[in-house]
Amino acid sequence: MSFQLVEQLQQKAVPVNQMCRVLGISRSGYYTARKRDQAQLVVCEASVHMKAAFAASGGAYGSRRLRTAVASRGIVIGIYRLRRLMRKHGLRSVWKRKFVHTTDSRHALPISPKAMLIKVSADRF
Repeated sequence: MSFQLVEQLQQKAVPVNQMCRVLGISRSGYYTARKRDQAQLVVCEASVHMKAAFAASGGAYGSRRLRTAVASRGIVIGIYRLRRLMRKHGLRSVWKRKFVHTTDSRHALPISPKAMLIKVSADRF
């Protein structure tokens, strides 16, 4: 908030040095924040390719597989930067189960005699 105030007053011919001193903020902090705001406006080419590869995988790729998918498109990116971009864009991989174990206990098929003995002995206790 105070950095925005400094920027507005700078346009009215008030020196940055003086405004930072009055507001109690560092001059280097102001310039760093200004640079950071300008950097966020630029669309990162890697993030566009990363989102496309993630969508193509159905949301299943993690950072390692996603890195190889992006590298196959010609974009070289570090693993930690890729993870940071994934976190920033809210991309989380979904674990897919191989199969689901199900049991159908309500069927009209006969029960084996051995299973009946186990069931009867369990009911006694």
